[in-house]
Amino acid sequence: MSEQGGQTMTTPAIRQDDFSEITRLIIAARQRAVQAVNTTLIDLYWQVGQTISRKIEQAEWGDGVVAQLADHLAQTQPGLRGFTRSNLFRMRKFYETYQEDIIVAPLVRQLTWSHNIIILNQSKRPEEREFYLRLAIQEQWSKRELERQFKVALFERTVLNPVKVTPLVSQIHPEALSIFKDSYLVEFLDLPHGHDEADLHQGLLRQLKDFLIELGRDFCFVGSEYPLQVGGRDFSLDLLFFHRGLNCLVAIELKVGRFEPEYLGKLDFYLEALDREVKKPHEQPSIGVLLCASKDNEVVEYALSRSLSPALIAEYQTQLPDKALLQAKLHEFYLQSAPADELDGLPDEGASA
Repeated sequence: MSEQGGQTMTTPAIRQDDFSEITRLIIAARQRAVQAVNTTLIDLYWQVGQTISRKIEQAEWGDGVVAQLADHLAQTQPGLRGFTRSNLFRMRKFYETYQEDIIVAPLVRQLTWSHNIIILNQSKRPEEREFYLRLAIQEQWSKRELERQFKVALFERTVLNPVKVTPLVSQIHPEALSIFKDSYLVEFLDLPHGHDEADLHQGLLRQLKDFLIELGRDFCFVGSEYPLQVGGRDFSLDLLFFHRGLNCLVAIELKVGRFEPEYLGKLDFYLEALDREVKKPHEQPSIGVLLCASKDNEVVEYALSRSLSPALIAEYQTQLPDKALLQAKLHEFYLQSAPADELDGLPDEGASA
């Protein structure tokens, strides 16, 4: 309260929410500043790599000159970091890898140098590099999560086992094919052998942050054992999420055994209840996910082909996959699908990343 011109002025009460607009502006400006610094740094590394590559290619320098350059920079630019001999060679490889790829080259500037080096060193094929570059940007993976995605062989699993969905998913949510997976890795749960659905359910809730990362960035948690009432009877859905990009509810039912066709009937029922009782008018029809311990792909195909609900069948895996085996299968897949004149360009399955 204050006095002005003989009158008492009352200061309006301020809530923390009233400052949110200013806070958002500051956070957004900081993010732009960090991104600008990162883009400048990546551009610098690109230009340095380009210069080294050109001089070596034109026989002006030998490989040994790069070590001399690193020593020179260390002596003349004290405190300068990141310009060791090994990193200078990485800059050269960075430039030479992407110099002619006009589609992918702009993507590298949206990631940190550490992210780029992980992708550059661990990818075997150009399409694999592009796959991880796009997903790392889209999902905003940390360095640790990016390393994990290589460890769980996400690229190999995605190519070899595309997600199985009902025809209605493709019609209503065509973009869902690039959002959902055929299998989800939940090795972070440390589930015991012979676990039951309660173990799986509680484990996912305890490690919800990790599970959300595995699902994807646009998934938002709504509830566990979400209550649904139909005809005076009470039902509960294992897990309910919302996907911001698809603008729809996503129901997940958990099964610790093999997929059975009759499971789809119960999921269809839950999706109908969600769309009638829970879905907002502006939202798209709900999608259902049956997350099972295992599935027979032929049984899944038969079950999904006549289903009238937007649903999909996926596996959860409690242990890391055999990446070497998946890479061998992927190599065989490429051999079978590539034209004969392109076979010589395929990397050998035993080549190191």
